Amino acid sequence: MKHFTLRQFAGACHAQYFGPEETLAQEIRGVVQDNRRIEPGFLFVAIRGEHVDGHRFIPDAYEKGAICALSQQKLDHATGPYLLVEDTLQALKDAAEAYRQTLDIPIIGVTGSVGKTSTKEMIASILGQKYRVLKTPGNLNNEIGLPLTIFQIDECHEAAVLEMGMNHFGEMHRLSKIARPTCCVLTNIGTAHLEFLGSRDGIFQAKCEIFDYAAPDASVFVNGDDDKLIALADRATTFGLNEGNRVRADQIEKLGPGGVRCRIFTDECSFTVAIPLPGIHMVYNALAGTCVGLSLGLDTDEIRAGIEALRPLPGRSNILHTSHYTLLDDCYNANPASMTEALNILEDTKSRRVAILGDMGELGPQSPELHASVGRHLGALHIDLLITIGEKSENIHGAAVKAAPQTVCIHFPDQESFLKKKDVLLKDGDAVLIKASRAMGFEKIVEALRA
Repeated sequence: MKHFTLRQFAGACHAQYFGPEETLAQEIRGVVQDNRRIEPGFLFVAIRGEHVDGHRFIPDAYEKGAICALSQQKLDHATGPYLLVEDTLQALKDAAEAYRQTLDIPIIGVTGSVGKTSTKEMIASILGQKYRVLKTPGNLNNEIGLPLTIFQIDECHEAAVLEMGMNHFGEMHRLSKIARPTCCVLTNIGTAHLEFLGSRDGIFQAKCEIFDYAAPDASVFVNGDDDKLIALADRATTFGLNEGNRVRADQIEKLGPGGVRCRIFTDECSFTVAIPLPGIHMVYNALAGTCVGLSLGLDTDEIRAGIEALRPLPGRSNILHTSHYTLLDDCYNANPASMTEALNILEDTKSRRVAILGDMGELGPQSPELHASVGRHLGALHIDLLITIGEKSENIHGAAVKAAPQTVCIHFPDQESFLKKKDVLLKDGDAVLIKASRAMGFEKIVEALRA
């Protein structure tokens, strides 16, 4: 953080202060909600969650040097200063909004149904060739993670790339109010969160709330190949593979798990680049990053260097070479679009191909059909073994049995059942894709296969 006092924080969230008057003039060094991350001079936010009440950890925060605690209950025996508010989560958002408005740097907001995190990483890697960049850690993209990320912006930073996620109407509106992006990037409109948003039109409407508090002159970059986002073409620069997009790619060459090579071009420039992560979706990420880079003054050599410097995150198109297998660790999350793209990447490998797929969440009433669509997609591929795990993914299994006679299909009710059989089913040299929604916890499978 830079130059933001406890008094400013208290004023922004209309808090009642308890503690020595002179402490109000001190600058806050950081804001956290995890007491394990407390450092001297930090402010600790006590959030009452569904399973854990952060107020329990206020004494520990003081012991670790917290300058103050943010609480929504009176502290009768507080051993340090605290701010009392009605709702600590709302207070956190209000204070982050106030802090954001003290910053004068480009704020790039990234949203979309699929690829937010990988696009954020791509943009940050590109901008990092010219600027000191802060990016959202992991996928802390919600109404807790976004404010905490904004508080990490320091005086050394020259740009920030913020991932912005939501699954209900109104959430993106609130995130936009906090972040006030000067640049908006929309990756695509898919089928994630249909359970709460009803349709792709509803998802499009909810994603467009990012513009509610964007800067009046904000740059907007959207995937022009997306049938919903193309409606924004009048106010945005489009990127994609189809003709008519302002920033395009062609001459695409798949390099298997090693990545993909392509030419990126506009009317004014062109360059060839080897993207070090696999999949056509990475070409779209590189196009989005090129748009942002060009808008912020980077040249093509800097943009190419940033793309080629990209490294995978755990659970996201991460290639792991073990003594027995090549693992395509994509287990962090899943929806129908990302799952079919992951299968396409597996198809490009030269080894025996094994897909271990699990349930996809938040798909609403269309869930059985959307799972089945993944199974039907295998009919066009040459996957040797499909292993499905979980109740919902039985629909993938059923559709694949009918559509892909070339694939051996086996279903397990849970991870434990599969792990007991893994050494019989898998062979040395296999290329193994592991993918499911976050709630399935497929990291356990990745670790078992790595071991």
